[in-house]
Amino acid sequence: MVGVDRDEVLLEMARTEHAEIKNLRFERGDATALEFRAQFDLVTSARVLQWIAEPRLAIESMKQAAKRGGKVVVLDYNHTQNQCEPEPPPEFKLCYDASLAWRRANGWDNEMADHLPGLFRLAGLASASSRAPDEVVKRGEPEFARQSYLWSGTLQHVSGQLVAAGLCTEVQLKEALEKYNLWAETDLVTETLAMRVEIGIVP
Repeated sequence: MVGVDRDEVLLEMARTEHAEIKNLRFERGDATALEFRAQFDLVTSARVLQWIAEPRLAIESMKQAAKRGGKVVVLDYNHTQNQCEPEPPPEFKLCYDASLAWRRANGWDNEMADHLPGLFRLAGLASASSRAPDEVVKRGEPEFARQSYLWSGTLQHVSGQLVAAGLCTEVQLKEALEKYNLWAETDLVTETLAMRVEIGIVP
């Protein structure tokens, strides 16, 4: 088994966390230009293509890495269809929309999940399955605390880029995070992340 990423810091983290798995190694590489050819029974990515400006190249590269009859499996999101009950604070919505605009400016697809079937067809992959099993968490469930603060962490992570791009101010971001965290702690009942899993067979 081989894991591939462009970020050496993340690779080192993965090597440390999964050191006990002897038949697993991690290599630096680009998903759009994998060097493997017909080597694997399964080639998969999760939450990756949404960060790639040319996802078609990544899927074609994954297909080339898989053996004939092997599977290509991709999981990704549609960030425009996420839903919360009740609605999040407007201060957060302003900054969330700014993050989507920043992603678009970088050439990243905010609706990646919905475009997977077409990209698989363009790559010549025979469809084995196409499912949209949204990630839904409700207050009281084990994953609620972690997932309910997902977007708070995401905004913090890209805050510098959003401010530098003029999409929102530091004051707006600070207010958005404060309002969101309080809302997530006290009011949020259900959060739904729009997701799709696409499975294709290499002919």
